[in-house]
Amino acid sequence: MMNALPNPLASFRLDGRTALVTGARREIGRAIALGFAAQGARVAVHHLGNAEETSDADAVVAQMRAGGAEAQAFAADFATETGAQDLAAAVLAAFGQVDILVINASIELVEPWAGISRAHFDRQIAVNLRSTLDLFQALVPPMQARGWGRVLTIGSVQQNLPHPGMLIYAGSKAMQHSWAVNLARQCGADGVTVNNLAPGAIATARNREQLATSGHELLPRIPVGRFGRPDDLVGPALLLCSDAGSYINGASLLVDGGRLIG
Repeated sequence: MMNALPNPLASFRLDGRTALVTGARREIGRAIALGFAAQGARVAVHHLGNAEETSDADAVVAQMRAGGAEAQAFAADFATETGAQDLAAAVLAAFGQVDILVINASIELVEPWAGISRAHFDRQIAVNLRSTLDLFQALVPPMQARGWGRVLTIGSVQQNLPHPGMLIYAGSKAMQHSWAVNLARQCGADGVTVNNLAPGAIATARNREQLATSGHELLPRIPVGRFGRPDDLVGPALLLCSDAGSYINGASLLVDGGRLIG
């Protein structure tokens, strides 16, 4: 009798792993969180904490639990001084450890660079960068101590093609990518991979107005001929956050339909 063929999909399973996905109440974060839950992970769903986000996050958690997954919602405002630190402490208290960290939450304030106020600068830096560092510092060292971990920053095509009206946002995504490369070099030997996933023009609520006004100009520059969907990020995220991607470290994977080369 012939031996059974190996299952190449088995290494994508996340059974026994705990994942924290920031900004997971809708769109890209929600799609990734649901994908992880479907692969066996227990998932911490982060949201800002206002009424709308709480309702959305509770719905995501309910969907996961209905599918047999373990999940819990956690509220934290990254614009506050200790928001990310408080989130890390709450998730650790509830789940004991975090094996997979997906940095998805961010804000973009569109305005001409010459008019950027200190308040708008500080808010974007706090949410997009300071919280990232706080989560790294709280959650990556325990991953190193255990000998297994996955860190994924959700970047943007703007780290390569900065929008003139998003000086701070685009710059923060470029810095996040730099941090991912830096940590990848330092943590890889400890079994912790750190990668960046860079979406292109994804049809989300955040981008809806821009795509409605300028999408006809952008679409011809996307070789696959369509805008992305949040679920286009799920497969790449699973690859980079599972054993299937254990030899991928310090990479920045574009999910942009070929826009950067188009």
